[in-house]
Amino acid sequence: MTLTQELLSSLHLADKVSAWGTLGTIKPLKHFDPEGDVDRITETLVDKGNVQTIIDIVTNLNNDQRQELAREYKVVLQQDLVEDIKKAVSGDLEKVMVGLLKTPAAFDAQELKLAMKGLGTNEETLTEILSTRSNDELREIQICYREEYKVELEKDITSDTKEPYTGLLLALAKGKRERDSGIIDYGLIEQDSKMLSELGPKNTANSAQWITILTERSYGHLRKVFDHFKTSTTVEVEEWIKKNFKGDFQKGLLTLVAVIKDTPLYFADRLCNAMKGLGTDDSTLIRILISRSEIDLLSIRAAFRRKYGKSLYSSIQSDTKGSYRSALLLLCRAEDI
Repeated sequence: MTLTQELLSSLHLADKVSAWGTLGTIKPLKHFDPEGDVDRITETLVDKGNVQTIIDIVTNLNNDQRQELAREYKVVLQQDLVEDIKKAVSGDLEKVMVGLLKTPAAFDAQELKLAMKGLGTNEETLTEILSTRSNDELREIQICYREEYKVELEKDITSDTKEPYTGLLLALAKGKRERDSGIIDYGLIEQDSKMLSELGPKNTANSAQWITILTERSYGHLRKVFDHFKTSTTVEVEEWIKKNFKGDFQKGLLTLVAVIKDTPLYFADRLCNAMKGLGTDDSTLIRILISRSEIDLLSIRAAFRRKYGKSLYSSIQSDTKGSYRSALLLLCRAEDI
């Protein structure tokens, strides 16, 4: 095991332990048989059989088991599972299968790179990923990004975005958010609320203060700050942001507030918007279902049902088709909510 692998393993350990039995739709398969799965995948690829077999195998495993499956495939066949699957599938289904076979950090690093590739930058994707990952996950992403693309994530963010939005993303990427201690510090709540509402020269809000408070304080603390802000200023924090900030920075702050207030609802809204209108934003759909499948996709499904009066499962069913739809539905799991 390389030094990088050891570091990633240690960083991921706590999250991996806590993820088992959480609100994800994908759990570790109890009777995992990597040798048998390799045989079934090989038979399907050699005989050019129904790719549904491969979809069923890959979506039925959690990420740790998928990594073990890929290693077993390499040992038995001296070939790369991802590359062989790419030969058998294409399009959006290929994106799903390849994404599932990457580690979470490698998948996030890929999505961040794609968001900054070419002439246009996908700011929504940048903000989404950096706002919703834990401190440990952000450190893993930084390592994977550097290893894969031979450049620091911060350097690409700086070259592809403008201040003060750049500062917000860089602060999020550092992963300095405090953990929820359960202790309510009323003095700090009042202090933070006051700092957010203060206006400086020319009646402009202090973007640096907003960045520090919103990227470093715990979610539980910030929800109380937002309540105090509403009481003391008589306006919602979102209204204040819209009035005092513009452009990508405004959008970034609004996203961060939505995530802090209710992360599952934020993702439910993202998924609904991805399937709204004539065209489906498949990249967003794929990214969210893969990245949240072992964390809180059950909560996202419940939030989706509450707000939109229909199940996420049925929405995916009506907006996608073929084997691609089958893979997404298997990640989503049951139809009930």
